[in-house]
Amino acid sequence: MLRTVARKAALAEKLLSEEVRLLCRGFRSEVTEIRNRQATGDICDGMGGGMGYGIVHMQHIPSLESENLYRHVASPKTVSIIGAPMTYGQPFVGTDSGPSLLRAQGLVRELGNLGWEVEDIPDLDFSTICARSETLKQPSIYAPQVHNSLSVGAGTRALADLVESKLKLGRFPLILGGDHSIGIGSLAGILRTRPNTGVIWVDAHADLNTPSSSESGNMHGMPLGIMMKELVPDRSVIPGFEWLEEGTSPPHLSPDSLVYVGLRDIDRAERQFIRKLGIKTFTMYDIDHLGIGRVMDLALEHLLKSDPDRPIHLSYDIDAVDPMHAPATGTAVRGGLTWREAHFVAEHVVKSGALASAEIVEVNAALSDGHGASATVELGHQLVNAMLGEAML
Repeated sequence: MLRTVARKAALAEKLLSEEVRLLCRGFRSEVTEIRNRQATGDICDGMGGGMGYGIVHMQHIPSLESENLYRHVASPKTVSIIGAPMTYGQPFVGTDSGPSLLRAQGLVRELGNLGWEVEDIPDLDFSTICARSETLKQPSIYAPQVHNSLSVGAGTRALADLVESKLKLGRFPLILGGDHSIGIGSLAGILRTRPNTGVIWVDAHADLNTPSSSESGNMHGMPLGIMMKELVPDRSVIPGFEWLEEGTSPPHLSPDSLVYVGLRDIDRAERQFIRKLGIKTFTMYDIDHLGIGRVMDLALEHLLKSDPDRPIHLSYDIDAVDPMHAPATGTAVRGGLTWREAHFVAEHVVKSGALASAEIVEVNAALSDGHGASATVELGHQLVNAMLGEAML
């Protein structure tokens, strides 16, 4: 009797897990059919009752392995690699080498082996693009507090236009940073094309400061603050960012469209913003307490429950990972993601079928010795492969 109860409990757990996975993929009708068959006894544990189908015989249910995991990408499945060697958003030399170092790992070949058509676009020439904007055309209340805003503004505008153009072609933009200020350009291009996009921001830091709240003035700590209307209602007062207010529908990120994963170094003002806006946040405490699997299930549920067809952008700062594994980055903080947790984050978002764009940022080989630099670049390379479908099996 106890053995029978245990087997039925195990079956129920499998069915519930299948329902959750299908809901994340948007297969509501299949979930309804599962529930109907449970109610009528058509699905059983193979020990009598109903028709004895057993869960292994439910071949009408879409398999995550057999389905296209990138449902927002047009056929033939094409990834556009966009090098964004931004360095003006933070004080260290070296982030501009990130795209070339990641490509040197054999990225184009490996993405091709994963079944992608690969469009490898030359890096954006930020040294030229940003040099054109060095002269401050008009006074600004933010000019003293924000470093290199004209350069970051010009560079992110070029990135936004490029990302938008690739999304309109149905391609998967893969952005290689560069510092995290490029998130302004990535998000602007994405939200102009797909305003309902959900964002998973994997980072040790919240990057939610504004020009008024930032203690450092470094723009790699402001991308999300600048993209939220609740925090910066008029971006045109920030030198270099007038373009963000152009058009009839300027791009803004809604607080409920954002999920943080891995935070552990949050400024005082950012804490207040997170609480005030109710942003879904999973700190390293939550990962320690719940486990990375549960955290990522909850993150995806938050973004996809009300809109299963919503595309997701994954913004991955290498400093989310513990410096034991990724020391070559500008603002490393102890107590981060393990090597496997870091991979699981990317793998699980891919499994949802909702991933439509991604970026990896803040790889800076100049900030560590040879071994540390190589380990960080290699990890960044592996995370990119995981974002594009590489899995254990």
